[in-house]
Amino acid sequence: MNNTYGITGFGGYIPRLRMQRAAIAAAHKWMAPSLRSLSKGQRAFCSWDEDAVTMAVEAARDALDTKPTSHFVAVSMASTTMPFADLQNSAIVAGALGLPADARTMDLGYSQRAGTAGLLAALQSASGPALFVASDRPRGKPASTQEIGYGAGAAAFTLGSENVLAHVIGSSSRNAMFVDHFRAANAKYDYVWEERWIRDEGYAKLVPQAVSAALTQAGIPAAEVSHFILATPMKGIAAMIAKSLGIPPEAEADNLSENCGFTGTAHGLLMLAHVLERAAPGEVIVIASFGQGVDVLVLRTTDALKSFSPRRGINGALADAQSHDAYLRMLSYDEAIELEWGMRGEKVLKTALTEQYRSSFQLAHFMAGKCAKCGAIQFPQLAYCVNASCAAPSENFHQLSLVDEKCHVLTYTADWLSYHPAPPLYVGFTQFENGARLLTETVDVGAAGLEVGTPLKVVFRIKDVDKDRGYPRYFWKTSPVQA
Repeated sequence: MNNTYGITGFGGYIPRLRMQRAAIAAAHKWMAPSLRSLSKGQRAFCSWDEDAVTMAVEAARDALDTKPTSHFVAVSMASTTMPFADLQNSAIVAGALGLPADARTMDLGYSQRAGTAGLLAALQSASGPALFVASDRPRGKPASTQEIGYGAGAAAFTLGSENVLAHVIGSSSRNAMFVDHFRAANAKYDYVWEERWIRDEGYAKLVPQAVSAALTQAGIPAAEVSHFILATPMKGIAAMIAKSLGIPPEAEADNLSENCGFTGTAHGLLMLAHVLERAAPGEVIVIASFGQGVDVLVLRTTDALKSFSPRRGINGALADAQSHDAYLRMLSYDEAIELEWGMRGEKVLKTALTEQYRSSFQLAHFMAGKCAKCGAIQFPQLAYCVNASCAAPSENFHQLSLVDEKCHVLTYTADWLSYHPAPPLYVGFTQFENGARLLTETVDVGAAGLEVGTPLKVVFRIKDVDKDRGYPRYFWKTSPVQA
């Protein structure tokens, strides 16, 4: 037991889809042959039905596993690629996770430092059990070094005063209007300045000052740092900074570039979750982020770290990969290319916001009703039990979330005729172990396809998108347990 407020759990999410960098370089070799030098490994990319919100939910589920969420008092989400500019994204996350209605929700963004700045603020507030998530999918213009180097992912941390795994022993923040890149309010891609200037005048001069100040506050010499995390899309920067400060070279954390790519605001925290998976009690972790200044947190791990593990963790997410070489697929999912889908893709998808609100109690957290009279489990919940011999009123239903229930394929169809952004559309009945049975859409089906009995898991995704009004509608789907 530890009464210090700190990190009590961690987890993360990296999209299952990975694009081979060699395929990106090959597509642009006619005009950007230099990309070949960056073609090692693969980068994570979002499917058409994934975004910062869905990744945040999945990262939080990894940290929480099946633990209850009724005691959380706050949830904050950091991202520079929120799907909504004026609609609270963290409120969607809170609903999907089943957090109480009185939990405070907050969005943070506008800088690559939003993740670390938000985590530091949450740790300093010590307001009670809380959840902090950073989720991002930075976009790079086709044929840019950003496109081939960026990735997508999210990291989540539970915070509290019981069974603390790591706590802050020092911190430092610096603000500086040093513009290494920027993205205008209505722009899709970043404008990036010259790399040497960013390295020599930005990272090399601003980061060491902030790290030194944080270590001084913590009373820790640089030589005693066990893990050094510096999130940057530029190679060699972290090693350069560590050397200048006297941090041991073996302390430099894996930057996850080989099979993930740079995930923007989320990246430093994704690296932190990865470090915590293998860290030992009593170790010192320094995490620094750069973006119009610097934020640094110095953390010390505790003995409680030995008794915690996420549902699958960053290592599990990295291993759960589907490798792709169809570069146009990634462009299509990222809306960087407009394809001719035919008339079937012209349907109107306006969401009835009134009905969405009325049904949110069962839609957000996938709440089925279990009849108190006959035990039948049903979704969606109707006014009366669907069991014809029962027909008990719904006010007697027990609420039961299907989010973490084990399930498998009962029937399936691979539909190439209906419009779907990732054909074919896999639909069929899913059988849950608790007895529930319902029609679901199954996503991220690999080359092996589906079979009756294939184990499935429930995932939070975009159900469809009203492109005329720019409104994504979220719901739960199924996905094969194995990639």
